[in-house]
Amino acid sequence: MPFLIAIFGLLGAAAIWWYRLKYMGEAAREVADAVGRVQGNMRRKKLRKQAALSPLTAIDDPVVAAATLITAIVSEQGPILPQRETALRDVISEIVDSPKKTDEAVVYAKWAASQVEDTTIVIDKLAPFLRERLDLNEREDLLQMLNRVARGGEQSLKVADQRMLRLRQKLGFEVH
Repeated sequence: MPFLIAIFGLLGAAAIWWYRLKYMGEAAREVADAVGRVQGNMRRKKLRKQAALSPLTAIDDPVVAAATLITAIVSEQGPILPQRETALRDVISEIVDSPKKTDEAVVYAKWAASQVEDTTIVIDKLAPFLRERLDLNEREDLLQMLNRVARGGEQSLKVADQRMLRLRQKLGFEVH
C-alpha cells in the first residue's frame, strides 16, 4: 500500500509540474507575442513618422529616388500626361529588372512629387542621397534620363536652367 501511495504521489507531483510547465509555456508565448506586437508597432510608428515628415524621407531605394526626382522636375510645369509617364516608365524600366519594380517606382514617384510642392526641396533631399549611392557614370545617366523624359510626350519641356544647375551641383558635378 505505501508503494501505491508513493506512485500516486509521484504521478500527482508530475501532473502538477506538467501543468505548471504548460502554464509557463503559454505565458512565455504570450510574452513573446506581446514583444512582437510592440516591435511591430514601433516599426509602424517609425514609418508613419517618416511618411508624415515627408514622403521623401521614406525613400531608401535609388530607383525610387531617381523616379521621384525626375517626376518632380518634369511635373513642375504641369501634370504628368500619359505620354510623359510612358517616357518615365521607359527610362526606369532600363535600370530595373522587373515591370513590378518599375510600376512601384513610378506610382510612388508620382505620389511623392504631388505631396511636395517645391521642386527645390525634392532636389535638396534626393540628390545627395543619389550622389552617395551612384557612381559618376550613373549620375550622368540620371541627367540623361531626365532630359529624355522632358523630351518625351506631345511637347518637349525645357527644364529650368536653375533646376539643372542645382541638380548638377547637388549630384557633385562642377558647376560653372
